[in-house]
Amino acid sequence: MPHKINHLIPVFLYCSLFACSSDFSVESDESFTIVMIPDTQNSVDYTRQKSEGFAIDSGDIFIQQMSDIASKSTSNGGKVVFVASVGDVWQHVTSNKDADHFTRGIDSIESQEFAFQRWIRPDGVLSFELPKSIEGYTLLDDANLPFGVAPGNHDYDAWWAVALEPEILQADSADLNLEILPEDYKIHVGGLDNFCSVFGSNSDFYRDKDWYIDGYQCGGSSAQIFSAGGYRFLHLALEMQAGEDAVNWASQIVKDHLGLPTIISTHDYLNPQGQRLPGSGMDLALVDPDGNNSAEELWRDFISNTDQIFMVLSGHQRGQALRIDKNNFGHEVYQILADFQGRGQAGLDGGQPLTPRGVAVPIGDGWYREMNFNLTGESPQVEVRTYSSHYESYSSDLETYALWYKNGEQPDMTDSEFLAADEFIIELIDFHTRYTR
Repeated sequence: MPHKINHLIPVFLYCSLFACSSDFSVESDESFTIVMIPDTQNSVDYTRQKSEGFAIDSGDIFIQQMSDIASKSTSNGGKVVFVASVGDVWQHVTSNKDADHFTRGIDSIESQEFAFQRWIRPDGVLSFELPKSIEGYTLLDDANLPFGVAPGNHDYDAWWAVALEPEILQADSADLNLEILPEDYKIHVGGLDNFCSVFGSNSDFYRDKDWYIDGYQCGGSSAQIFSAGGYRFLHLALEMQAGEDAVNWASQIVKDHLGLPTIISTHDYLNPQGQRLPGSGMDLALVDPDGNNSAEELWRDFISNTDQIFMVLSGHQRGQALRIDKNNFGHEVYQILADFQGRGQAGLDGGQPLTPRGVAVPIGDGWYREMNFNLTGESPQVEVRTYSSHYESYSSDLETYALWYKNGEQPDMTDSEFLAADEFIIELIDFHTRYTR
């Protein structure tokens, strides 16, 4: 049984620390499910298919995951009313240059002989990864499921290394899983042509959909609307570390839809310790402060000042976290990280050997989040559960869950804390007073 979150604690804490329980029910007409899809890049990676010598077709795990979500849609008799993807849909990029950044002086270092160059694989992206992503999201579309997708760093067109002055560098400890770069360099990203070809405002997925409101810069940031539990909800999918122009666009969307409970999905926001800090290898706001905002700046200048926003979803940094802060209006904002991309047990099961470092090749194992809303009573609740379509199991029902995954994501947690981090209950204590039907 999931644990309740103690709302008297204004920082991220897992419910296991409070030893509480609940009789959450999802049988009411006011109950529904929002699915959160974390980074799927490793399962869509063209190199992790049998045709490339991998033991299994990891793309099948991705398709199975999307098919499973579609089967739970309301059109198929289930409870899922909306799907929020936090990005890194596919793995590789197609270029090491972005003209817009270069014209503004954010140029690459002279030498491009860094390990990140292996991520630039245009043939694999165009021939496999984009078509496989379209195949997966078409399953949601066929199930009449509205969805929003926030681009992750892997969904941009270009990656390149940028030299920075030592005095403006930060010392972070998060791991982007890249080989170590010289300490005075960061990886930057740019261009959304590939992303917009799949998820742009004029794409087959969004064109003429009555639930798709608008997109900014061809759809790199976008807005959707859906109805559930007697309320209309607004969802904003924001580009990674969104800049002022994108934030201003999002603010106007909120003003145009006053009073609606609002959820934001964005790629890089929380780290596994529940801090609003980026990973060390890639910090867009540090490299390009004129074009990007840090997570803390997004919180300070936009989220905390926009009372309609009650939930923020993110991925990018491997692991899970929950952080609850009050905004400038005294209302709680639930900030949730989930990123399961590093999980590779399914490959081991299929005969894929460990890497030279002694770890499983990551393919995600089909894990995603179900957020089951029950808006009945004075204090509505959200039951958060973590499910694998590959293992057909919730995290709490899989005896080997902590054994397989804890050390790679949260090595400092106990097994019970790790399980509680992936299955818990949030009380929406001010939802009914905050929003009207």
